[in-house]
This record gives sequence, C-alpha cells and structure tokens, in this order.
Amino acid sequence: MALLSYPRRHPSIHLLILSAYALFLLPILDGLELGGDGLYREILRDETVLRLKELGKVSPNTASFCVNQISDGEGYLERTFLSPASIRASAVIISWMKDAGLTTWIDQMGNIHGRFEPTNSTKEALLIGSHMDTVIDAGMYDGALGIISAISALKVLKVTGRLQRLTRPVEVIAFSDEEGVRFQTTFLGSAAVAGTLPESILQVSDKSGTTVQDVLKLNSLEGTANALGEVRYSPESVGSYVEVHIEQGPVLEALHYPLGVVKGIAGQTRLKVIINGSQGHAGTVPMKLRRDPMVAAAELVLTLETLCKEPNKFLTYDEECGCFTEESLAGLVCTVGELLTWPSASNVIPGQVNFTVDIRAMDDKVRETIVTSFSRLVLQRCDDRLVDCAVEQKHAAAATPCDAELTSRLERATRSTISSMAAGVRRAGGETPVLMSGAGHDAMAMARLTKVGMLFVRCRGGVSHSPEESVMDDDVWAAGLALVNFIDQNAVDAAAATAAESAEATTLEVRITSRYILGKAVAS
Repeated sequence: MALLSYPRRHPSIHLLILSAYALFLLPILDGLELGGDGLYREILRDETVLRLKELGKVSPNTASFCVNQISDGEGYLERTFLSPASIRASAVIISWMKDAGLTTWIDQMGNIHGRFEPTNSTKEALLIGSHMDTVIDAGMYDGALGIISAISALKVLKVTGRLQRLTRPVEVIAFSDEEGVRFQTTFLGSAAVAGTLPESILQVSDKSGTTVQDVLKLNSLEGTANALGEVRYSPESVGSYVEVHIEQGPVLEALHYPLGVVKGIAGQTRLKVIINGSQGHAGTVPMKLRRDPMVAAAELVLTLETLCKEPNKFLTYDEECGCFTEESLAGLVCTVGELLTWPSASNVIPGQVNFTVDIRAMDDKVRETIVTSFSRLVLQRCDDRLVDCAVEQKHAAAATPCDAELTSRLERATRSTISSMAAGVRRAGGETPVLMSGAGHDAMAMARLTKVGMLFVRCRGGVSHSPEESVMDDDVWAAGLALVNFIDQNAVDAAAATAAESAEATTLEVRITSRYILGKAVAS
C-alpha cells in the first residue's frame, strides 16, 4: 500500500515506480493465472483436467511401458493394487502433491499421503481422499477426480497464501485399493488407514498365486502385521473425512445440476446361489423327467427382480414394525451379475448352475429382510423343481450414513460455488440435490475411523466403470471450487483469510492499474 501513497506532487516518480513494479510482478501473476473473480479456473479446471488425462492415459503398446505407461492394460485403462502402473502413477501423484506445498509419503499399504501441518496446531486433521486404482477397461474419473480435485484445491490455498492460515492439518490420501480387482477384496487402502483390515489379508492371493504380503515385499514394503498396524490412524487425531466422487448414476444429469451432496452409502449383501440338478443328454431326456438347474436359475433370477421391484408383495414384517415406509424402500436394488454353468455345452443339460446376487439398500433392515425372503424363495422354487440349492453369503456391509453436520457444510460450500460460478457456467437452479450412493466408496471404510461426508459430481449418462465415463470440464471446476470453499469455511482462520484476500485484491488492482498505465505509455 505504501507504493500507492506517494505524494501527488511527484506523479512521474509514482508512475515510474509503479511501472517498474508492474514489469516485475506481471510475469509472476500471469504464471499463476489466478483470475480476479476468485474462481481459479486455470488451476481448478484447466490444470485439473490435464492431470486427469495424464493419469488416465494408456500407452498403445507394451513396448512403451518403461517410458510412459500409466496403465497395466494394453489399449485400455487398468491400474490395480501395487502393479507397475500403480507405482508409476504414484510418482506422478506425489509430484502434484509437492507442487501444492504438501509433505508426502507412502505408507506400508501403498497409500499416498500429502499433508500440510500448521505450526503449533493441536486440532484434529481433515482428511480428503479417494482411490487411485481402477477396474479393468476403466474410465479416467472414478477415484482419480477425488484425488486431483483435492490437490488442486490445496494448490489454490497455497498460491493465495491461505495454506499458511490453516487452523488444522489437512491431508490428501490417494488410497491404493478400493475396487478390489486384484485380490477380490475391497478397501485394502482405506481399511488399513481406518484400522479395520485383518492381519489375515496378508495371505490372500491373486489369480497368479501371489499374496498381498508378496506384493508388498516386492515393492519394498514390510508386509508384516506390525507394519499393517503402523498404517492405522488413531480416531483422536482425525476430525473428519471428505470424499469427492463422480455420481456413477443419472440423477444429477436429470436435475441439470453439477454437484450433489451424499446423505449415505447403501448397505450391501453379496450371495452365491448354487443349484445342482441332473446332467444329461439334450436330445434323449424327456422334458417331464428333467431336473434342470438352468431353468430353476432362470426362474430365481426373475423372482429376485420381482422381489426388488415390488417388495411389498413378498416381504414378511416383524410385529414391531408392521411395514416398511416408502422412504426405507427407496434405493433398493438387486442384481445378478454372474452366471456359471457346468459343463456348459450346447447339447448337455447342465448338472450345476451358480449365480451371484448383489442386494443393496440404504435401510439395513430392508436389505436383511430381502436377503431372508429371497433365500426362503430359493429353497421353495428349488424344491418345486426337484433340484438341490444352497445360498452362501459372501459379503455383507452395513449402510453408512454421512455425518449430518458435514453434509450441511458441504451443501453450503456447494451453494456458494454455484452462486459464484453463475457468470462463468450455466447456472443450476433450485436447492443442492441430496442423494444416496448405491455404490461403495472409501468413505464406508473411513466411517469406522471418523465422521464422513461426500460430494458427488455429475457424469454423462451416469456411465461409470467404462471408457465412456465422462465429466464436463466446468463440473470438474465446480468440484474443486466447492472443496476450496469447504476448506475455507472449516479449516482456515477467517480473520487471516480476509486479510489475505484483501491483499490479493490490492495486488490485482495494482495489476490492472499497471497494465492501464503501461498501455498508455506504449500508445504514446
């Protein structure tokens, strides 16, 4: 400010110093490209989108793997737990974390951490994260968007001077495994941080016979129970966990809204149904004498569909409840995703048919009742068709409600974001949508450690786990800005931040004035 308060009787000196200051300052400001509107589009949109593309790029052939391959797949995106591509991607993510001013490390489960620790702060940390692994033939936004948006948000705080004004530690975590592709067990990374990963996981093997412990040791990690314990965070050190993720559904697109706040993650049960009949010749066994497990399986698949479309026709209620409300039944979905038959020949009546069942609901009581009702119907239908059936439960996870206070804060951050972006993007009308997540997320594991909140980002057609996965650049921008607003509201000293913003505004005023003066000088 002293630079601008020279006496008016020395205008030439004033202009000379201001011009020299501008010549020195303008290249720096142009390099940051913060923008005077506080939207930081060059970081939160342009740079973030470029980084998403870089992390999601696929080498056209394996020969280039040693140079630049980010994917395990040849011609498609695949990045599994501690695979060569995962290690290469880790190095890229770490470089971005350092660029945002964060201290980085990799823990004993391969999770990548980037943390800013305020001086003398004794407050609990705000953790922000998502997963860096992918399914096979994946899209480039699932998991990666949550990691890179968080890094970009902290970079904005760094370049505006607000990172130093954080009142609590803020940490970005790129979890090493959420999808469970390699070892068929989800949340290896986040469950380890939450302290719920059992020691027995070390002996689980992939299709090649390589165990989790083997993979850890191959990557210079200890792979011991003690090392696994070191990954765990104490609940006293963590205040909350927030995750940004693509919706993986069509609701936000239908509402024409870029962001939505998640109220909870559905509980999930996975079953395996095994049906044994009589294997026989397709041309010689009369229809009335057959014990065909394939027909029984087909009938049960349709039974499951009807049960989940019209649950009130099938459900048995306990005496205390008497019924399920419409709200409790909302979001109930059931899926048969895999069906295997033996011996699987066109001219043979199968001897055995197995199929999987995936049942999800926000209300755990509804989910449990559906599981019980379906298991009862399986035994009834199989008995009618003279085949033998068994139902095995493979996985069960309770529904995870998001913290009400965090949800409210994320709503406020989203409203502020949409309001401020109205001039830059097509404005969305109405209240911020509050959604349920039918997909599992790292937040489910982290909820065992601390309170959690989630922000969904609109994706085209609701398509996910596919190369067709797509998010508009402006929606990526909105997600990053919402995180900046959320951190500002919850982890930045308000008085100090106001002073910083005032200084930034003054700098921008100097920039504009300087350009005007220099422009006149050149013109004359």
